[in-house]
Amino acid sequence: MDYRSAGVDIEKGDRFARFIASLRSPAVSSSIGGFSGGIPLDVSRYKHPLLLSTTDGVGTKLLVAKRLRKYDTIGIDLVAMNVNDLAVCGAQPLTFLDYIACGHLNESLLEDVIRGIVAGCEQAGCTLVGGETAEMPDLYEENDIDLAGFCVGLVEKDEVLPRLQDMQEGDLIYALPSSGIHSNGLSLARKALEKAPDSIWEELLIPTRIYVSELMLLSRSGLLLGAAHITGGGLEGNVLRVLPKTLRPRFFWDWEVPPIFRTIQQEGNIHPEEMRRVFNMGVGIAMIVSRTKEERFLQLTHTHQIYTFQIGDLVRG
Repeated sequence: MDYRSAGVDIEKGDRFARFIASLRSPAVSSSIGGFSGGIPLDVSRYKHPLLLSTTDGVGTKLLVAKRLRKYDTIGIDLVAMNVNDLAVCGAQPLTFLDYIACGHLNESLLEDVIRGIVAGCEQAGCTLVGGETAEMPDLYEENDIDLAGFCVGLVEKDEVLPRLQDMQEGDLIYALPSSGIHSNGLSLARKALEKAPDSIWEELLIPTRIYVSELMLLSRSGLLLGAAHITGGGLEGNVLRVLPKTLRPRFFWDWEVPPIFRTIQQEGNIHPEEMRRVFNMGVGIAMIVSRTKEERFLQLTHTHQIYTFQIGDLVRG
């Protein structure tokens, strides 16, 4: 017996690692292939730098990619789910690592995944410094893959969001729009759209939007009191995570919701409250803005062509 006959091809794994290292992008570190990876750290703009870390995956969106045999954007989702979590805390993402598990090392498929990861890192302004590819034929079916990402970012301690002590009743909730369903609620969406054509499933595969550049600008302006990445748990569940216990969000629910959500609701006969509890309903990021600074906030977003819209306000909890 040898390792290959047991289902693990070391040569393919080494070749895949060399492929990643060969990608020419400022978002790919020269340390790929080593035992660890990193980047030079310039902390000159920080007085009290705080290092933040996050980890996340893309859930059953992988099954959407599998059905459509299209894996070139799922890596963007993987990066987005991590870097957006850092950005809503005011942290600039710095380094990213991926973990890929599979039943069989399909080089063409995994190369598409990696290209998406690199594209996501380019959008987020962070660096892919390493990762792990695990071929486990007794744990996964031949064409199965699973993904996890890990990201580290840096923020000035005094600029960390949320600023709970500054929030007051009447403060405003503004939104940055989503690009669609993003990477949450896919278990429900897939069941609802089980008999839908591939053209609808292609809408489910639209990658999660990366909000790093907008959130870095807005958070460093001092005009944000808090921000929430709208993932599993919907709007209310995620916004509550960045509010003091004395306040709660009140949403207007008057904005135009992207058609994909109406399709999911109709095809699955899903109650409106369940839709709001599970999906982002067209809101990728919710931001808390002081009612006394709304004009300055809107001037800044207009100047930098950042599209945002009000979705609610804060009321007593």
